[in-house]
Amino acid sequence: MADHPQRVDSDQYKASRALMLKLVDTTTDWTFAPAPYQDHHGGGVWVKDTNGWLCLFLPLGIEWSAQFCADPAKVDQVRLCAARVIAAFPDTLPGYVEFGYEAGEQLLNTPIQTAEQVSDWTDSIFNASVPLPAGIHSGVLPTAAGYHHYPKPIVDIDHFRFDDFNLFVEDDNGLSVAVVPVAPRGSGDGRVRVLAAHPSSPYASHLVPPSGGRRAETTGHTEALAVEAEGAILAPDDKLAQQAFRRQQPQLA
Repeated sequence: MADHPQRVDSDQYKASRALMLKLVDTTTDWTFAPAPYQDHHGGGVWVKDTNGWLCLFLPLGIEWSAQFCADPAKVDQVRLCAARVIAAFPDTLPGYVEFGYEAGEQLLNTPIQTAEQVSDWTDSIFNASVPLPAGIHSGVLPTAAGYHHYPKPIVDIDHFRFDDFNLFVEDDNGLSVAVVPVAPRGSGDGRVRVLAAHPSSPYASHLVPPSGGRRAETTGHTEALAVEAEGAILAPDDKLAQQAFRRQQPQLA
């Protein structure tokens, strides 16, 4: 996914970002800590329960650059979902006001029917509200895998994996490949499965298509796909498998 073009921050966005930073600062268990944070348009909703502030996620997040193709009627369904979530946490809107954010109730109660209202929602605390460090937000491998550039199911793994397992490894050309173990920890099975690969990497040929998919023609602009599921599994002696488990191996003194 490409970065969005340069933009002028709206007043709505500035207010949302200010509130987001205040809210995340109250937490001690934010998954993507530590700061400093950028404000990701990821569809987060901050709610307040008896234990404090918590960030939940709506079914859809609207990237800033995607608002221009957004159907107001569909965005309004997101608003209605957010309103139901907030209604279940009655301390939330008063909590926003205590932090100086007074637009919450009006946003939740206003049907979205115009492009301007879509824009307001896109930059509001109900969408532009996910605090992410720069690398996790828009980083590019091999430095970092950001949600702006890589599929969420892959990036999520990087935040719940064991610290001594390398999700992202590199082929002989320095191109990134994502792999996961095929067996439970401690099994002694050193094989890995290829989940994603740079299109120019030879390991792209190990990717498996959806059920019933056909093998794509391999060109410089397309990603090769494996015909059989077994093709996605790399042997323990493969360089990428060894990279993945390297930090689990005994270190020589």
